[in-house]
Amino acid sequence: MCGIVGYVGEERAAPILLEGLQRLEYRGYDSAGIAVLREGQLAVVRRKGRVKGLGAARSLEGEIGVGHTRWATHGAPSERNAHPHVYGGVCIVHNGIIENAAALRAACEARGEVFSSDTDSEVIAHLIAAEKGDLLHATYSACRKLAGSYAVAVLSAAEPDTIVCARRASPLVVGCDERGLYVASDIPAVAAAGRKVYALADGEFAVLRKGSPPRFFDGALKAVGKQEIVYDAAEDIPAKGGFRHYMKKEISEVPEAVSRSLCDLSKGEFSDLCEVLCHTQYLHIVACGTAYHSGLCLQYAAQKFARIPAEAFIASEYRYSDPIVPPGTLAVAVSQSGETADTLAAAALAKERGAKVLAVTNVPCSSLERMSDFVLPTRAGREIAVAATKSFNAQLAALYSLAGALARGRERAAPPLAAAASCVREALAAAEQVRGWIPYFLGARSVFFLGRGADYFAALEGSLKLKEISYLPSEGYPAGELKHGTLALVDGRTPVVAIVTDPALADKTMNAVHEVYARGAAVFLITSVPACLPCAEVTASVLLPKCAPAYSPMLTSLPLQLLAYYVAIARGNDPDKPRNLAKSVTVE
Repeated sequence: MCGIVGYVGEERAAPILLEGLQRLEYRGYDSAGIAVLREGQLAVVRRKGRVKGLGAARSLEGEIGVGHTRWATHGAPSERNAHPHVYGGVCIVHNGIIENAAALRAACEARGEVFSSDTDSEVIAHLIAAEKGDLLHATYSACRKLAGSYAVAVLSAAEPDTIVCARRASPLVVGCDERGLYVASDIPAVAAAGRKVYALADGEFAVLRKGSPPRFFDGALKAVGKQEIVYDAAEDIPAKGGFRHYMKKEISEVPEAVSRSLCDLSKGEFSDLCEVLCHTQYLHIVACGTAYHSGLCLQYAAQKFARIPAEAFIASEYRYSDPIVPPGTLAVAVSQSGETADTLAAAALAKERGAKVLAVTNVPCSSLERMSDFVLPTRAGREIAVAATKSFNAQLAALYSLAGALARGRERAAPPLAAAASCVREALAAAEQVRGWIPYFLGARSVFFLGRGADYFAALEGSLKLKEISYLPSEGYPAGELKHGTLALVDGRTPVVAIVTDPALADKTMNAVHEVYARGAAVFLITSVPACLPCAEVTASVLLPKCAPAYSPMLTSLPLQLLAYYVAIARGNDPDKPRNLAKSVTVE
């Protein structure tokens, strides 16, 4: 969500900034811009829309600059509201939300200052310009007046060889090599072989000055040392590999992602976590969006196999619900990016109330990993498309591994997870059959996804995928709850996708199929129960291999992901970059 890049060094800044912004496009944005400083003059180019619209900026001269991709919060997506923002010779780019921006802006306007945008971010430039002293101290003084979250990079015409950076509750990293110094909101924007990268912690500042190594300061401006982040630069430049879209490529990578993410928690690297699992009495699972759906799957498996009380919480609700955190609670925080603001805050609250925190994330060195007691990595590899696909399946593999370890620690048995994982590739091949369903969805008014047990959680995720990239209204619903009001919405323009993988619940879910068919709906079936296939009321079906029903979302998610993908393409949408959405949600 939003992206920052900055550079100061011996080379022209503009091409470096544009390359960095292109690497951050996966985060989601609706406008972009760069500013380059040369001989005391700031040149700014901003555009609504994609980074490719900044082509004219490539010719800008100057060896220091900042760039930004904006996801609109305050103020509509427009060139006027795009970053960078400039006031009084100070130029800033900002990620986050300034919660007291209205009051600060009113104070600035009372002094006669004029604003040129509707954003909350611009007030930062005004505050810094009003401060005395060098750029570091001016930025420090301004940041002390801000409430909310920020990652900010600052230029000043008064210090033409310096970028000052600050961070609170929004990620920021600094890089350096023989070419110069870099700042970015994410490692991919600065990834390159031989480049050293460091992460700012909350409340920290950095000074990037041409010809000098980066300097770091804590919240009291006391100099601090930094440990270099170890990462694989090659992994940060994925190619489409012949696929039309990253989303399709990433769905094709699900089998490998699942295989890599299966964990034997009895191995040495997890010994401390296993000790905690043996004494865990409660699970609190905090997550958002797709990660929340994987958390629901953990809740189901942990209660079924380990017989441990478990509850999945939407992270933004958990942090404001004054949760009861009993002794012996393990908080499992799930986030693909490891930077999800609400998940970080929920995990911090659980930790504050005595819980141990286990991070489940796909991004090494993320904020979530650094603040947690334990880390259970998912190994999906870089995911570029905004809609999570392979990272969801990788989360399931890791979380089901955790459920199995909890069961074994209580001398209980969980079904062999490897047996389910071995079916993923077969399920992926079968899932391609959904391509033939597309004509029924193009004229749809809305779509329902139905399931029971673990199939209900898959229905939730299938609905989210369809909404994210096709923009069709849809809802995932417990099959047994449909007739308690929601059936009123079903008619001939409401396709229904029924998911059936548990033979013990198959007849119950098929009852819902009969009900929606009687109201005119076309019904599509995703099942591993062959006895359901002869149903004459089903328009089309996909038969998946059998696995333990609790693990079935690893398989049923595949036709659901492909259904969303093909419907999006048929509706003329870009499945990699859905409107209004961001890959890394770093604000509330």
